Amino acid sequence: MPALPDLNVTHHDPTSAKALAESLIAVYAEVYDVPPYLDDPFFSVETYADRLRTAFDMHGFEVVTAALADTGQLVGYVHGVTLPADKPWWISLGDRRPADALAAAEADQVFWLREIMVLPAFGNRGIGRALHDSVVAGRAEPWTTLTCITDNQPARDAYPRWGYEVIGPIRHAPESPLYDAMILRP
Repeated sequence: MPALPDLNVTHHDPTSAKALAESLIAVYAEVYDVPPYLDDPFFSVETYADRLRTAFDMHGFEVVTAALADTGQLVGYVHGVTLPADKPWWISLGDRRPADALAAAEADQVFWLREIMVLPAFGNRGIGRALHDSVVAGRAEPWTTLTCITDNQPARDAYPRWGYEVIGPIRHAPESPLYDAMILRP
């Protein structure tokens, strides 16, 4: 694995994140410009841009960016919100949710890591893990949840190494691919 480059890792609230929206969307466009995402409307840049802009106004929204220290180039980011306990994908898991995680969600104590991405040219250098660890460490919520596309094997392999447990399969929307919902305990 190539060495982790010198990075500026920065936490952004909704106001400063909105100012970065076009840069965030540009990273997404590059990361998802590969099959099987390329021709799937669920993963279109326009659809993602709408989801991102909606997230800006969700409770607990935060984005953490990684930029090269020498050039300032944005090479990746993670964003998320406080998990709404009534989120349909979360509810769809039913009694597969651990009782303590369910109670935490009802108390606004679960961070929902919605997206994590790193430009392909900077992959496999530990940037994704650095972003993950930075956002999780900075959150008030002791629990973290995320969803991972079941056929995204690199991510599917990484998250359990990072401490996540699979709860069960979900779909974010009827047209979305199958995801595994995962939980990271405090």
